[in-house]
Amino acid sequence: MLYEYNLNTGKEEFYDITRQVAEAVSQSGVTDGTCVVFCPHTTAGITVNENADPDVRFDMLLALEEISPNLEKFRHGEGNSAAHVKASLCGSSVNVIISGGKPLLGMWQAIYFCEFDGPRRRKFYVKATGG
Repeated sequence: MLYEYNLNTGKEEFYDITRQVAEAVSQSGVTDGTCVVFCPHTTAGITVNENADPDVRFDMLLALEEISPNLEKFRHGEGNSAAHVKASLCGSSVNVIISGGKPLLGMWQAIYFCEFDGPRRRKFYVKATGG
């Protein structure tokens, strides 16, 4: 089954969506398998990273800004080329193992929706498969 979630975002932020992913996995009834978390936007992404220290999210955004600042020589008319680059670096999806009816994540891991061009009304999808 495919689950759709909506998210209102700010300008640039990582949003912890682990709870929604776990909810979708639980509702799916899949106890062992995999789930895909997918972002259908070209200026946002999905990643797995640390959830214990909020400074990690700050540092990730800072590093991505260093890698892809907004350059005047970008040609894209909307002026959000840096957001497109950051989204490509993060990727549009993650695969997570399902074990015992729950997403299998490390002790310090969380699943994040990465906004690079907000504020926006965004969505993401979760699809669980297996037994």
